[in-house]
Amino acid sequence: MKRQKEKQPTVKPKNRGFTLIELLVAIVILSVGLLGMATLTGSIIRNNKLSNDLTAATTLAQDKLEDIRANGYASAVSETKAACATPFSEYQREVTVNNDTPAAGMKQVTVKVYWGPSDAHDIEIKTIL
Repeated sequence: MKRQKEKQPTVKPKNRGFTLIELLVAIVILSVGLLGMATLTGSIIRNNKLSNDLTAATTLAQDKLEDIRANGYASAVSETKAACATPFSEYQREVTVNNDTPAAGMKQVTVKVYWGPSDAHDIEIKTIL
């Protein structure tokens, strides 16, 4: 009689997939990271706009000071707040000239540029002639 081989129990291969909990945790971590990136992107865009506005306002103030210097000491006079020329019509510029400041025979010239809703932002540049 032939001997029958004993059947050995078959070994099932390990399940190599992800569990539902692992997937949910991964999705939560990814969502938090993407939300942080979206917030950071919005902040970067706002700060770049502010930087561009600040650069334009500073350039407008410096340009006005150069005009005053070019025209000379005698022609330096105060100007009321007025809108700048196109394409900078969203900016307003004001010039203040104080005679005999800081000493006799000198003029302190202040150029202030405003922009934003209700002139929320401003930049001020001073010089002495």
